[in-house]
Amino acid sequence: MTVVTRFAPSPTGYLHIGGARTALFNWLYARHTGGKFLLRIEDTDRARSTEDAVRAILEGLKWLELDWDGDAVSQFERKDRHAEVARQMLEMGRAYYCYCTPEELEEMRARAKAEGRPVGYDGRWRDRDPAEAPAGVKPVIRLKAPLTGESVIHDLVQGEVKVDNRQLDDMILLRSDGTPTYMLAVVVDDHDAGVTHVIRGDDHLNNAFRQRQIYEAMGWDVPQYAHIPLIHGPDGAKLSKRHGALGIEAYRDMGYLPAAMRNYLLRLGWGHGDTDIISTEDAIKLFDVSGIGRSPARMDFTKLDHVSGIYIRQAADKELAGHIMSRVETEVGTKLTLAQRDLLEAAMPGLKDRAKTLNDLAEAACFLVRPLPLPFNDKAQSLVREGREVLAAWQHLIAAAEPFSAAALEESARALAEQKQIKLGAVAQPLRAALSGSNVSPPIFEVAALLGRDETLRRIEAAIAMN
Repeated sequence: MTVVTRFAPSPTGYLHIGGARTALFNWLYARHTGGKFLLRIEDTDRARSTEDAVRAILEGLKWLELDWDGDAVSQFERKDRHAEVARQMLEMGRAYYCYCTPEELEEMRARAKAEGRPVGYDGRWRDRDPAEAPAGVKPVIRLKAPLTGESVIHDLVQGEVKVDNRQLDDMILLRSDGTPTYMLAVVVDDHDAGVTHVIRGDDHLNNAFRQRQIYEAMGWDVPQYAHIPLIHGPDGAKLSKRHGALGIEAYRDMGYLPAAMRNYLLRLGWGHGDTDIISTEDAIKLFDVSGIGRSPARMDFTKLDHVSGIYIRQAADKELAGHIMSRVETEVGTKLTLAQRDLLEAAMPGLKDRAKTLNDLAEAACFLVRPLPLPFNDKAQSLVREGREVLAAWQHLIAAAEPFSAAALEESARALAEQKQIKLGAVAQPLRAALSGSNVSPPIFEVAALLGRDETLRRIEAAIAMN
């Protein structure tokens, strides 16, 4: 059997982090088993579905580097096929026309509530002759669901789950206007695509019982279900925007690498020992549905930053420089020259050790390519004012340094500190402020060597001239 999984988001909003994790789990299981990963856009809710949301979903999956097999399918475009199956069930005696008026349905609901019964359709047209239909009422098609016994789901995550069939009414398959319901459309699409495993959030667990009834009515094989517990906030409450329930594009814009995001999402509910860092290649080898836990995972930005920082430190310098280029250009307000791009790449070893995100990295790198005069923070201004004499001495040392290297500059700094009988920091800190505009930077002698003799002298001169 070839495993076929699918991700089926509704384009009524962004691709949120829970949806991204569901897509990842489906993608990993398909790749692990050598199967297929399909993408279906469930756009039957025409009032709420938007092209912008479709674009956001596709771009989010592409950013996460989750490639799907074949073309993305529009559920709405398959509505005629869904209606065909509903009519086929009608012919098989597995469904029937229901001519209830809206008023009758409302009366039915009110009576059930008053009697403390589950609100549902009472089956009054289940075995009734359509010849008795009232004039002017367009019928719906309802499933003729089993009235006794139990429906059982052998879920790969939740275990065996049962529901009494008396709690499941005869649901609508085809509305009076001829449009299919979500329940019917999902089953038909999954069956026609050959989906073998439905991996999705456990908020769909109740749907599985109704969907199973459609499979059985049509005599189709029922896929294996795996319902994943939802992601909660750090406080254990349902995930909300204040916890980080953002669109996946927000995480991209915050500067997380796709590989880091995949790693973090993988560990939100799936376990393999105590290892935090699992490469995508290893995840494909190791992933199995049996590793998904039954308890809700908790969103943890501290852990996400930790994972992200590791991936940034492991990334190639050229790759990182390419990632932050546009961020740096936006911040400094100018296009970078080829020499400046090379400078950013050369600076990565000294910058990436402290960065948790690409935004951190870009922010830390901007001073290298800013035009003069640099903006100074308050502490840097104070260091320059108090260290003008030291900076003047630095001008002579830098002009004479041979070779112009970090080691040679550090040796000069130690000699200057000894000569003036001050600590090395009192010599290095004014230089740091003059070259970076900040009291914090990568090792300052390495920075000077990267900037080169001429640019280092220009920055010192500009700092000394500062009011």
